[in-house]
Amino acid sequence: MRNSLALLLLTASSAIPQAAPAQNATTQRPAVPGVAFVRENYSKYEYRIPMRDGVKLFTSVYIPKDVFSDAKTYPIIMSRTPYNARPYGPDQYRDNLGPSDLFAREKFIFVYQDVRGRFMSEGDYTIIRPYKPVKNGPRDTDESTDTYDTVDWLVKNVPGNSGKVGMWGISQPGFYATAGMIDAHPALVAVSPQAPVTDYGMGDDVYHNGVFMLAHRFRFYQGFRAREGDPAPPHQTLPFDYGTPDGYDLFLRMGPFANADEKYFKQKQPDWLQNIEQLR
Repeated sequence: MRNSLALLLLTASSAIPQAAPAQNATTQRPAVPGVAFVRENYSKYEYRIPMRDGVKLFTSVYIPKDVFSDAKTYPIIMSRTPYNARPYGPDQYRDNLGPSDLFAREKFIFVYQDVRGRFMSEGDYTIIRPYKPVKNGPRDTDESTDTYDTVDWLVKNVPGNSGKVGMWGISQPGFYATAGMIDAHPALVAVSPQAPVTDYGMGDDVYHNGVFMLAHRFRFYQGFRAREGDPAPPHQTLPFDYGTPDGYDLFLRMGPFANADEKYFKQKQPDWLQNIEQLR
């Protein structure tokens, strides 16, 4: 990592071009590339990458087409996420790649992965899975080992990669970028965690110095649900019906926190229960 952390360009063959000074009032930033641009310039592949314990993680890889036509090589930029790596299917393309449209135009190999236990990846999911400083044998895993095993597989199997990998992520994906820096693979040379979830007690995600963010957590956990059954793409769901535009009124009618599980979560949201347990 070291001095390359802030760059997230992985010492690429050339730096991302800087925006030229505005020539006149009509100068505009280029539009987001869009699906047509991505499809024209990248080939998409889907892999199920094996971890050291045998669990396979679903991974989408977008490779610039000139890797095959001109034998070019590019660094890899990876995002590991619990929010889903859609669209699923080798013929389904994202409308943009990387942290901004400039990255897609500059060209990198882009990687998106469903973390362990989420959507199309195998295994069991633990929210913000703790790091294990001492592993119980060679098959013991955490997010650091999952990142290491993924990077190792990518640099050995993805065509046209330069042997250099970087990670980025915002919020929970920022946590996975942070976790990936621990005991990192030698090929992981740049990491950019942005507003990472790292401390539920002191950060801006669950508690503000111990004060529970009721409205934020209630809304988040209505949509962020554990997978039921085998790996599968996200299901179509209807937005939660609050029954009122007045959030204060909603929580007054809900009563004690304990009522939320019975009325709204129906014993299917362990993450909510974990948060409430910490208040006791």
